[in-house]
Amino acid sequence: MVTAELAATMPALVLMLTVALGAVSAVTTQLRSEHAACMAARAVARGEHPAGSMPRAAQLTVVTEAGMVRATVQAHMRLGGAALPVIQISAVCVAAAEAGEEGKEDREGKAPP
Repeated sequence: MVTAELAATMPALVLMLTVALGAVSAVTTQLRSEHAACMAARAVARGEHPAGSMPRAAQLTVVTEAGMVRATVQAHMRLGGAALPVIQISAVCVAAAEAGEEGKEDREGKAPP
């Protein structure tokens, strides 16, 4: 009797485990996307190339307007197997663009010579 009941509930347990692992993966991807967006926004604000660890199959969009740099990272992922839905994960980070070379302070906070 117990074996038959366990066999009947096993697919539901596997589905729940798959969804739970997919949710953990989605949260990890969200955190990595937020980190990548902030690193890219800061790099572009400093005038550097946006390089960093992006989530798998993610797209980075950087827009600079009115002295502000906005970086957006978008990724699509499945919660589990092919039968489960695809979710879109996005993160946005904004940084103020640094001033031009004149009057610019170096990283220690001192004025250039």
